[in-house]
Amino acid sequence: MIKKRTPARSLAAFLVAVTLPVGATVAVAAGEKYAPGVTDTEIKIGQSAAYSGPAAVVGTMTRAHADYFKMINEQGGVNGRTLKVISLDDGFNPARTVANARTLVEDDHVAFMFGTTGDPTNLAILPYLRKRGVPLLFPISGSRNFYDPKNNPQVVGWYPTYYLDGRLKARYLLKHSPSAKIGVLYENDAFGREHVAGLMDGLGGRAGGMVVAQASYEPTDATVDSQIIQLQQSGANTLYLIALSKFDAQAIRKADEIGWKPLRLLDYTGQSLEGMLKLAGLQRSIGIVSHAFLKDPNDPKIQRSPELKTFLTWEKTYDPEAVPSDANIVAAYAQAITLVDVLRNCGNDLTRDNIVHQATTLHDLHLPMVFETLGNNQHGYELYHDMLTERFDGKEWVILPPSEQ
Repeated sequence: MIKKRTPARSLAAFLVAVTLPVGATVAVAAGEKYAPGVTDTEIKIGQSAAYSGPAAVVGTMTRAHADYFKMINEQGGVNGRTLKVISLDDGFNPARTVANARTLVEDDHVAFMFGTTGDPTNLAILPYLRKRGVPLLFPISGSRNFYDPKNNPQVVGWYPTYYLDGRLKARYLLKHSPSAKIGVLYENDAFGREHVAGLMDGLGGRAGGMVVAQASYEPTDATVDSQIIQLQQSGANTLYLIALSKFDAQAIRKADEIGWKPLRLLDYTGQSLEGMLKLAGLQRSIGIVSHAFLKDPNDPKIQRSPELKTFLTWEKTYDPEAVPSDANIVAAYAQAITLVDVLRNCGNDLTRDNIVHQATTLHDLHLPMVFETLGNNQHGYELYHDMLTERFDGKEWVILPPSEQ
């Protein structure tokens, strides 16, 4: 069942839990290989999420995690253990994320953190988790800070890196629009800067001539209208959007209002039909180019596939209010499946060291609704090495043929 509670520091929580049986204790006796938060019947997992604030649209993802683990618990759990996920709202505020992490580790005694939302929020808790030896698995972020085993060996990323996304945008432009004059709107943090770094490195010696303007914004800003006007006035004929969904939508609307019709490139995190494109306006969004690692539930080519049927059955049963076309739900579903695979591979050796080891030695992992067969790059723990180019047609994202990749 799903429960809510207010922890000691007054933050809302979503739980997927079962009552701990009478007499069950945390395993501490010699020879038992359990992390804190693990018993013979339960694995306790911590999560800090943006259920409110500027990234609240991502709250659908962490709710989907809970829904998937509810199904796993009803099926008997993982190796006989139920998954108890304590998910606290941080409002996308790093200070609250740090407070959440302390509550989860020190008061709730979770085994590890999973699926925590965002770049600045996850970066804020890295020093604390490193000091306490607590793993951070599969944060909702593609920052290269979470693919750095030398400095953060207990952190394992899941998403394609922002840097990779930027390089893929460069590859597309060099092939299809080599004379582009690029204006970049980016968030002034690791999320935005790493995308820009990938773009610039991918363009190589041509970067200085092709990138004619860059404009940043802060997540606390009200709008990005002035930045879009600035980029238009630079003479750019190509617009690369690297922003939270509400700012992507604002940028698309503002460009349309001022009659600016650039080629528009969108970072892969902003593709949600419900969370962004409908806010921007579907007709305004026609022609936007992005890159995909997930399969679109609306794609006619997979309508009869077993993996889509399984996904839709799960969603209808456990998350009936979700919109099937929401890419965020698809991502959360695949991410939760990955964690369950890792925990199953742990067997009864549920130490923090072994949990990290299993998470960093994945290979030939075939995830439903994901294009690429995944496997860790041991130098950086990266799971993804490419994505497919796609274009929005006013109704859905369409994967481009090989000649247009």
